[in-house]
Amino acid sequence: MAKPSASLPHLATDLPLKAQVEALLYLKGKALSLTELCQELAGDRPSMTAALLVLMQDYRERESALEVVETDRGYALRLRSECQELVKKVVPADLGRGTLKTLAAIALRGPVLQTMVVEWRGASAYEHIRDLVAQGFVRKRRAKEGRSYLLQVTEKFHQYFEVTADTLRQRLALPWPAPEEDTSP
Repeated sequence: MAKPSASLPHLATDLPLKAQVEALLYLKGKALSLTELCQELAGDRPSMTAALLVLMQDYRERESALEVVETDRGYALRLRSECQELVKKVVPADLGRGTLKTLAAIALRGPVLQTMVVEWRGASAYEHIRDLVAQGFVRKRRAKEGRSYLLQVTEKFHQYFEVTADTLRQRLALPWPAPEEDTSP
């Protein structure tokens, strides 16, 4: 069995494989091949294929706004095409889908190191983070150790999306520990 990737070092291994696949597809925000999924989650092809099929069926049955699809580049978690008009109405023009996914990763895992967000979301996360800081949704400051930055959503984020930090953590009950928050000014 393959060794888990360093990009998801804190993934809770007690989660069902289907939930791990779902989390990975969401965090990466791009299509992943079966081989990539197996490498990232230290799974075998038959188990991964079975988990993907169950996950795809689950999304179809619950008539979710999201779907797991197979593309020419692999498997992806995305918004159903029927929801695109709603997205255009609800999402501000200055926050694209990729930027929103990066913001969601920061909100769910924050405070989080910028290097981790870039591992999860890819190199485009640097531009997303710059935009989010400029718009006041994310605070960026030097981490206590290393050269990376610590990212955390701001009060503007909580007001704009009408959600508190406690509500986010309680509803999601994420098993991954976040880095210690730097309380210096």
